[in-house]
Amino acid sequence: MTDCPRLVLTGAAGFVGRRLIDALTGCWRIEAIDREPPLRGPHAEREGVRWHAIDVADEESVTALFERLAADGGACALIHLAAHYDFTGDDHPDYHRTNVEGTRILLEASRRLGLERFVFASSVAACEFPSAGKALDESSPPDGSHRYAVSKRAGEEMVRAAEADFPTAIVRFAALFSDWCEYAPLYHFLETWLSGRWNARVLGGQGRSAVPYLHVRDACLFLQRVLERRGELGPAEVLIASPNGATSHAELYRAATSWSNGGHGARRPIRMPKPLATVGVWGLDALGRLRGARPFERPWMSAMIDKRLTVDASHTHRRLGWWPRERLSILRRMPFLLENRKAEPGSWLARNRARLHTEHLPGPLRLQRMLEEHEEEIFAGMTRILSGDSERWPHYAELSKTDHDWNHRMLVRALAQAVRVRERAVFRSYCRDLATRRARQGFTEEELRGALLTFERLCREAALGDPRGADLAPVVRDLVTVTVDFGLDAVDEAYEELGAAAPRSPTPNVVRV
Repeated sequence: MTDCPRLVLTGAAGFVGRRLIDALTGCWRIEAIDREPPLRGPHAEREGVRWHAIDVADEESVTALFERLAADGGACALIHLAAHYDFTGDDHPDYHRTNVEGTRILLEASRRLGLERFVFASSVAACEFPSAGKALDESSPPDGSHRYAVSKRAGEEMVRAAEADFPTAIVRFAALFSDWCEYAPLYHFLETWLSGRWNARVLGGQGRSAVPYLHVRDACLFLQRVLERRGELGPAEVLIASPNGATSHAELYRAATSWSNGGHGARRPIRMPKPLATVGVWGLDALGRLRGARPFERPWMSAMIDKRLTVDASHTHRRLGWWPRERLSILRRMPFLLENRKAEPGSWLARNRARLHTEHLPGPLRLQRMLEEHEEEIFAGMTRILSGDSERWPHYAELSKTDHDWNHRMLVRALAQAVRVRERAVFRSYCRDLATRRARQGFTEEELRGALLTFERLCREAALGDPRGADLAPVVRDLVTVTVDFGLDAVDEAYEELGAAAPRSPTPNVVRV
């Protein structure tokens, strides 16, 4: 890894950052900067990745880190992804603190790194809507008037000025999404259109409101290509990470409702004229203020009804030799989004609530999410313990690492499913089937019980050891410890019925506290 070039990455634990780390591992030495880096798990322990718990707006910490990096040979490139964005329309202080001051601090500190390219993540949303029949391109000014656009315009101006010190580039991203959605407006649309609420068929205006969408996997490939061609780019060159055109609300509605309607075609929308829709948005927001729970739609959004943020990124496509993949387009991926919504509603909700910057997820959803995030850590712990003591775990010690990983993966997912649906019977049924199989393979009852108790301990420690789970002790006890106790009872029952039960104390299972 010492021969690999060094990349400094801000916002490294975010939506794009963590996926970019996956894509670049092995090719780059990554200095990953984030306010809340992962404390454990596959990303925290990735070879060639060093995490730094730093806020980009903390000038003292950023300067100290960059001085150490400069003394250690500097860096080849920096990708600045860290930014604040929300959909409230409020003048959040982080628009200036993170997006403006944070960018200034990074640019000043980067002078000593010897960068070949500083890549600044901006957005097509920094630009004003083009006039009818026109499209944004690389020459379009960042002239949007909302708070996010203003902060990105300031960032772009500073990046252009920094070109005197080192090469820079500006990347304007389309609206980014994944197969789990994770883009707040699209999530809101889908949850509304697929609900049974009164407004499930309502489209604002004629449904012509449109923005371009880019899958996060294509966004990562785009950034890889920028890094590969960092030496070929022009001074402060503007690139657009987007497909050509834009996708309208009407197109999204048609795709979503046709797939969710059992193949019977899309539901017919109700198109609400813009003046009436505007009054409705203001009225619902006023009512939400009175109730203390404002809706997602805010009055500032009504000005965008039926406007199209059409993009022409042809120059960038040719410049980088990169094109968005058709199979990853938003309309082609809609079935995958809806399948994930249907099959894993807990994960769907948790991922999208997180992207909405909702801090207070229900405890069970937070627990499920943490189990999923820490599953690699739990797998590794189970394999290390069960294969490390052949006297205590004779049959487990004979299993291959592949078998261990598969078995532990199934166990974690059975527990996560039980947490998601709040049904301990799901995990109990899995443990009964597991016990029947293990008994026939020669595993003793005590081996399997010991493995399940070890599993419970590792899950509990992973959840409560995560700072986000500090207040989840009652939830962990209820949905992990007690659920595993139900599984232990199923193991006892299966071994008894097979005549393989070990002699045991007459004391019944007692739920551990």
